[in-house]
Amino acid sequence: MSSNGSVISSKYPVAVLLAGGASRRMQKDKALLPFGNATTLSEYQYRRLEALFERVYIAAKSDKFAFSPRLIIEKDARTSPLVALDSIWKHLDEDEVFVLSVDTPFVTSEIIARLYAVASQSHAAAIVARTPQGLQPLCALYRRATSKAIQTMLNTNQHRLQVLLQEVQMEAVQFEEERVFANLNYPCDYDEAQEWLKRG
Repeated sequence: MSSNGSVISSKYPVAVLLAGGASRRMQKDKALLPFGNATTLSEYQYRRLEALFERVYIAAKSDKFAFSPRLIIEKDARTSPLVALDSIWKHLDEDEVFVLSVDTPFVTSEIIARLYAVASQSHAAAIVARTPQGLQPLCALYRRATSKAIQTMLNTNQHRLQVLLQEVQMEAVQFEEERVFANLNYPCDYDEAQEWLKRG
């Protein structure tokens, strides 16, 4: 509690789950698959982040969810994380957001805490998790300083996050464990994740 009696939150400000992908390899919308004790993977992720953040949003093409999350609707018909990021900056007033793909359900609060710790000492436009296999650009803090580069890329129909991270000042935060960053791209990934969740 502050000196004037107001409650000081210990939560991070804003997180956005990206759930606007086509899910071609899964052959069904992965955001709507049942997961853990939640009706859908998107709700599982949303509730997890709600415990850590003041506000959580889902960026998607439409309101396809059976619960009532805060939404950022992507009006651009193209499907890419850059479209989602552009939509975030157009929708929100924040200068910094934590971005996580809806299909990475094992990213821990400790990972998020390390990203924020580095961000507090960094002027970079993006603070991105990195593992021995490379950058994890869908587990990152993005700042509004990325907005101009994103718009320039979209205007020339470029959509690769790796290219964006070459265009802006980026700071990578090294993590050694790959598995917590695993994406649920294929049905076998989903099945393995369900088993891993059951084992705790």
